[in-house]
Amino acid sequence: MISEPNRENQAELSLTEHLAELRTRLIRSAAAVAAGFCICYAFIKPIFAFLSLPLKEVLPPGSTLIFTSYPEAFFTYLKLALTAGLFLASPFILHEIWAFIAPGLYPHERKWALPFIFFSSLFFIGGAIFGYFAVFPAAFAFLASYAGADLKLLPSVSEYFSLTIKLLLGFGAAFELPIFMVFMALVGIVDAKMLRKNRKYALLIIFIIAAVLTPTPDVVNQCLLAGPLLVLYEISIILVALIGRRKAPGQ
Repeated sequence: MISEPNRENQAELSLTEHLAELRTRLIRSAAAVAAGFCICYAFIKPIFAFLSLPLKEVLPPGSTLIFTSYPEAFFTYLKLALTAGLFLASPFILHEIWAFIAPGLYPHERKWALPFIFFSSLFFIGGAIFGYFAVFPAAFAFLASYAGADLKLLPSVSEYFSLTIKLLLGFGAAFELPIFMVFMALVGIVDAKMLRKNRKYALLIIFIIAAVLTPTPDVVNQCLLAGPLLVLYEISIILVALIGRRKAPGQ
């Protein structure tokens, strides 16, 4: 029989091991982002040109992005490369997240590793792609519409890309909704019945998220984001229900 002090020492050792593993996973993830940063910085001009397209399409003829201080463009390039590197390294980061939480799951739950990594990466990158192609054109066209004879649009490169980066990351995170719900179901926090019962509250939260992430106050652009999130919520209910059925026989 283990004495009480020994139990405490084992608990402390276990906690220390977990913290050490967490540190290792964080270092590996940071190294992956750094590698992605270096790769993306080598192609920073095409990345810059690609992400500038939604704004360039609504700028008046002859207008362009400007920078008003010497280091502004340089630091903007760094931010863009870091963000692109994060998206590039996202599959590896998600693998490290799964590897860290997997020991706390049951053996039949650990088989979700590959689907988790694949679909988490797919939804994260897919959310950013959706924001770029579906929301950015309408949003920037709306914002540029305020320019006129007495008000000239001279967008700063740092302000434009700061907004763009926030939106890309926000859309990517928002589209992780099904993965988040599936994980919550795996650990027994939510089930399909609970999600169906609280659908009206989810609807309210989704529109609040859409209002926060969308850079324009008009309802159309907010619905462009809220609509897919509602669909993803319904997909979450289906996936959680399937998980509940698979877990029921073995419990």
